[in-house]
Amino acid sequence: MFLSCLKMNSRKFSYLFVMMAMLLPNLVFAQSAPNPENWLTSPGIIGTFFLIAIVLIIAIVIALFRASSYIGTVKAKKLNAEKMAFNEDLIGLSESEIDEILLKRKQALKFKLAGEELGSAEQALDEKGLVSKVSHDPGAPLVDEKRKSPLIFETPPDLKKIIIFYLGASVFWLVFGTLVGQYVGMKFVWPDMDHVAWLSFGRLRPVHTNTVFWGWASMAMIGLGYFVIARTSNTTIHSYKWAWTAWWFLNLSVLMGNYFLMIGINNGGGEYREYIWPITLIFALGLVITFFNYYKTVANRKISEIYISNWYILAALIWTIVLVTIGYIPTYQDGLGETVIQGYYMHQGVGMWFMTFTLGLTYYYLPSSLNKPIYSYSLGVLAFWTQMLFYTMIGSHHFVFSPLPWWLQTVAIVFSAGMFIPVVAGTTNFLMTMKGSWNHISKSYVLPFFLVGVVFYFVGSTQGSLQAFRFTNYVWHFTDFNVAHSHMTMYGIISFLLWASIYAILPKITGKEPKQLFVGVHFWMAFIGLFAYMISMMAGGTLRGLSWIEGNYFIQSVVLMKPYWVWRAIGGSLMFLSHLMFAYNFYVMTRRPLVLADQTKKLDTITA
Repeated sequence: MFLSCLKMNSRKFSYLFVMMAMLLPNLVFAQSAPNPENWLTSPGIIGTFFLIAIVLIIAIVIALFRASSYIGTVKAKKLNAEKMAFNEDLIGLSESEIDEILLKRKQALKFKLAGEELGSAEQALDEKGLVSKVSHDPGAPLVDEKRKSPLIFETPPDLKKIIIFYLGASVFWLVFGTLVGQYVGMKFVWPDMDHVAWLSFGRLRPVHTNTVFWGWASMAMIGLGYFVIARTSNTTIHSYKWAWTAWWFLNLSVLMGNYFLMIGINNGGGEYREYIWPITLIFALGLVITFFNYYKTVANRKISEIYISNWYILAALIWTIVLVTIGYIPTYQDGLGETVIQGYYMHQGVGMWFMTFTLGLTYYYLPSSLNKPIYSYSLGVLAFWTQMLFYTMIGSHHFVFSPLPWWLQTVAIVFSAGMFIPVVAGTTNFLMTMKGSWNHISKSYVLPFFLVGVVFYFVGSTQGSLQAFRFTNYVWHFTDFNVAHSHMTMYGIISFLLWASIYAILPKITGKEPKQLFVGVHFWMAFIGLFAYMISMMAGGTLRGLSWIEGNYFIQSVVLMKPYWVWRAIGGSLMFLSHLMFAYNFYVMTRRPLVLADQTKKLDTITA
């Protein structure tokens, strides 16, 4: 019996061996590098050009709307000037001439339309039920126009304070983190700026990335999330004490993490996880406390439904807690296992923490700013579950043509292509929600931020899927193109959507509006700076990759990048200046009303 089984197994083994021998040449051939000739005709390259064109078109559309609004303002001022001139002319007229003018005016006022010029006397019928709501108020706004809006949410003082302090910390870390990034970017142009160890590129670069990740974006998301969780659950936050505890933990971890990075103590080469594990543990505790606080608030809700925003927000917290745990387990940090975990951690951090949480915020703040419901709840659910499915397996597409198993690389590429589904579903949902409100872009300082964020959500995510293809990966991997892609997503999507949400909610809970001019300066400097940064790094990164493929010396690609690094520094400078303007706008929206104190003193004096 044993011999027969052994004979059968040996026969199966021989068949398997023959099949593997037949497939081996194919596997070896599959690992060979693609042909770079006619690289411009690659679908990934063509698709990227198309996506960049979309961003440029959106910028032109916004600029045209703004220019049209400015021209309308100029015409209104001219009309007022003509009226003033007419009034001055009246002073020099005789009484008979004035009487004649007034008589003509009275006759003109008596003129009335018959009421049938554009229709008939028949009653209008809506047999197909196309009209859902009829308003007879001509002043009813279709969008939150942000012109000293009297709408102020009745927000509990404790909740208001929590939101302002979380957002205030995020603004501080944004300015600090991008100041470091600005300095690092300038070192590409002037590498001999300093010779101090803690100012070296290797130490400051992770300070920049971790600060804007865990300081700016994370603090802003959690602060904005507290309002969404409470508002959509129609209840109060479960524990303000826990919210403050998490605030201290999160800020302490970023502060201590940056200090250790500057003195040269880090977690090794793991990108976005350079903080050593005790520091990350503090941050993870802050996330656990935040999740439990959010969860208990939603569990104590006064309504039966759980709004789609809460799905995204709670899922983002759950995934990130799991992600941090897996990313720091020592068992996985050896050999190729560390490489697999790095791809998993890096992409999950961006997609399942920042992207998922920010999309949840957008599902609340975008419709509320437009004074209308989200276009489709079903599309939101589809986007949510497909993102949960596809995003978990795409991290290895950063290691195509590496020693990782070929099947694992293929799975990452296939799942990257699958990301088209949640991206298209989410983008369609947001754009259809904005449908009918495009003309209000010239009046609102919130909508341009939302529009750019949504467009970059489609462009950046789709471009990432195209970049996962083997040929585009072959050209762009390890080049500056990846820096452009990361800024297209983390800055173009996350930062713009967070700014939109902050500008949407802060005036409503504080009653203080920033000047439209200053918000416009923030928007255009950030957008133009990002575009200059993105295009320069994409163009230079492509040429650098082709230079490597041609077999040129590495130093030649360094010299080749110099003009593109100059434009990188210019774009980064505009972005940093926009953050200073944003910080001032935040101060305007949150400063204490000192005028009220002066008025109280005057009243006391009058009473005395």
